[in-house]
Amino acid sequence: MRHSDDVPYIVIEKDSGSGLGSFLLGALVGAGMALLFAPQTGEETQEEIRARAKKLREAAEERLIEAQQELEGRMGGVREGVQTQLEKVREAVDSGREAARDARTDLESKLERSKAAYRAGISAAREAVGAGADGESEEAD
Repeated sequence: MRHSDDVPYIVIEKDSGSGLGSFLLGALVGAGMALLFAPQTGEETQEEIRARAKKLREAAEERLIEAQQELEGRMGGVREGVQTQLEKVREAVDSGREAARDARTDLESKLERSKAAYRAGISAAREAVGAGADGESEEAD
């Protein structure tokens, strides 16, 4: 059994061109109706448009000023953060230089002690060799 939804149907469309003529006719009728039913004169309408444009401009200027202030505030915070980080880096570099200076001084001191010990060892060895040579020559006599 067939339902009424299963019945084939045919759609007929009529192409009347681009529709530009209909659009222009509608625009003209709409403009005419607007002029007939407009509650204000042209001058009053222009004045209202000017007032609204002025309000929009003022609102845009206020928002621009607010955005500038917010951006300046953020930039100030960024500058402070950069300055803080820069100070930390300077302190770290200064600490590193001081540590290097201390290490160099300590190393130079140890080197001087090593040289002194080396000289003392050489001197003691020479004395021992000299004393040993004197002892052998006394035995040979």
